[in-house]
Amino acid sequence: MLRAYLDTEFTSLASHARLISLALVTSDGRELYLELVDNWQVDDCSGFVQDTVLPQLDLQSHGLTTSLARHRLQDFLATIAPAEIITDTPHWDWPLLHWLAGSDGLPRGVRTRALPNSVHDWSELAQAPHHALADARLLAGQVERVML
Repeated sequence: MLRAYLDTEFTSLASHARLISLALVTSDGRELYLELVDNWQVDDCSGFVQDTVLPQLDLQSHGLTTSLARHRLQDFLATIAPAEIITDTPHWDWPLLHWLAGSDGLPRGVRTRALPNSVHDWSELAQAPHHALADARLLAGQVERVML
């Protein structure tokens, strides 16, 4: 089954966190990267997010409305199904992924999965730049090396 690695960036480490960006990188090299332009404001963001995450965004090139981002996510997921989506922070990433997927939910054949227990070297992920696409690529690389 195809694996897709998920990472998100969001406004703060709080229960009311709002999605800023989302990336999926598949085990066969396909990528989806979305930045939302209408779901958050700078004032919603923690100091860390303002200093570290926001300067890395390129809203001119990647910015989308939530509606268009939802459509692109659903299209991408439909093209990779059947697939399992893996993340290293499910308590943050799953709710944001499901929120963006909308009322239709994940397409048939797409399921979520916890990070495999065999991935034990967190040093590379700890150095992640807090950019959803770069972080998803790091996660994909680390897990795929362990799984092969």
